[in-house]
Amino acid sequence: MLTRVKSAVASIMGGMMAGGSNGEQPGCSDLPLKFPYSRPEFLGLSPDEVECSADHIARPILILKETKRLPWSTGYAEVINAGKSTLNEDQACCEVLMVKRRPAGTSTPNRTPMTRRRSSLPNGEGMGVRENLDNSEGLTFHYWALFDGHAGSGVAVMASRLLHHHIALQLQEVMEILCNPNLLPPTCLAEEPINHHLTPTSQRALTRAASLRGAAGAPGSPSTPPTRFFTEKKVSHESLVIGAIENAFKDMDVQIEKEKAVYNISGGCTALVVVYLLGKLYIGNAGDSRAIIIRAKDVIPMSAEFTPESERQRLQFLAYMQPHLLGNEFTHLEFPRRVQSKEVGKRMLYRDFTMSGWAYKTIEDDDLKFPLIYGEGKKARVLATIGVTRGLGDHNLKVHDSNIYIKPFLSCCPEVRVYPLAQCEHGADDVLVLGTDGLWDVLSNQEVAELVTCFLANCDPDDQHRYTMAAQDLIMRARGVLKDRGWRISNDRLGSGDDISVYIIPLMYANKQN
Repeated sequence: MLTRVKSAVASIMGGMMAGGSNGEQPGCSDLPLKFPYSRPEFLGLSPDEVECSADHIARPILILKETKRLPWSTGYAEVINAGKSTLNEDQACCEVLMVKRRPAGTSTPNRTPMTRRRSSLPNGEGMGVRENLDNSEGLTFHYWALFDGHAGSGVAVMASRLLHHHIALQLQEVMEILCNPNLLPPTCLAEEPINHHLTPTSQRALTRAASLRGAAGAPGSPSTPPTRFFTEKKVSHESLVIGAIENAFKDMDVQIEKEKAVYNISGGCTALVVVYLLGKLYIGNAGDSRAIIIRAKDVIPMSAEFTPESERQRLQFLAYMQPHLLGNEFTHLEFPRRVQSKEVGKRMLYRDFTMSGWAYKTIEDDDLKFPLIYGEGKKARVLATIGVTRGLGDHNLKVHDSNIYIKPFLSCCPEVRVYPLAQCEHGADDVLVLGTDGLWDVLSNQEVAELVTCFLANCDPDDQHRYTMAAQDLIMRARGVLKDRGWRISNDRLGSGDDISVYIIPLMYANKQN
């Protein structure tokens, strides 16, 4: 077991090469690709330019050729890694989409629920799209996303092409409710259709009465027990959008799992998405990418990373409840270091899923097994294999040279945070920064905020290219300069050797739309 774990750790520390198996199903390379490898569509790169971008020595920084390709004058830049994988395993997507109304008389979502609006967007002046509160056409939302792949680029490419479709399908399910801000969401859609001619008070009474009809103890139910008082949770429109994003992630993960049987869809990926809808930003994160808002030079964190350390108690609880997932080779307990056989019978510090602190226990033979979570910081791993605990894909990922699957410990569910964008005033230098972990590995939130703020302060506020140039500068600062001892950044610190992708999204344009 120890030899196997050492081999796995060495493989990870050396980097997962694109197309490498690392636990993927043998023979999957014989299957056709679901989507061919590419860089983000909005970069408009030719095949030759894509090939040139994969230079691990020069590491050229790619930026937008035209700011009109993205809404709100959004800035974007990216750079490939320093050699840990053949391809850039980051992916990005940005769209402005309109969710179509469901065809009359249907009870299931339309499988083509949206139209793309990005190509028709002029630059600046509110970006030419306003929220459709009159319900005449549909419901418009803006979408930005970053995907950080590992063990291959297949899942990241697929998610970049399809996740926004799943979000649109989920939003279509609740579109009629979202377009009527004065109506509370009905508890059960099938019982009573929403009547737009009712007043909010009468509609609320109708849906609540409908939700009780036929319930045990409700008046008129088949066998009525003694009268009881029923309460109903109030569900906000905001929570419906959060639920739509959460379900879209789950649907995306299910689709990946199903289609891996017929397509070569390698690896897995983290996902960080932003949805702007009805005046609010919804930031959903599954993985270790990060989003921050810089407003009046202050930093507002809009995501949290999901790593073996941050999700230790969830992982330990799962292993405790289902010990067969550990394959009799791992222990769910955590110790400050590896337990040695000579320490059996002694008292050692430990903690389990119930504990945030530490206590002592008597070491038993079972404690000699390799820990479920091992290492610290960026070196922490689940089952000695993977350093992120949420994301998409990885369905076939196993512990090296074993039949222990890692997917049961990984979650595809994002944490979604909400920012009331339309309720706040923003200046030209107030931005939302999205970055894959290659950025945050070497720069803190405060360092990023200072670099972006300083750069934008030296730009013409009316220059539509300023946000792309700021993204380029940020990546340059994180990548650093190639020297004899590798890539170096300020103060001779080690630069990022990972793929880096960055969006800088100005927030002032939302105020122009409302």
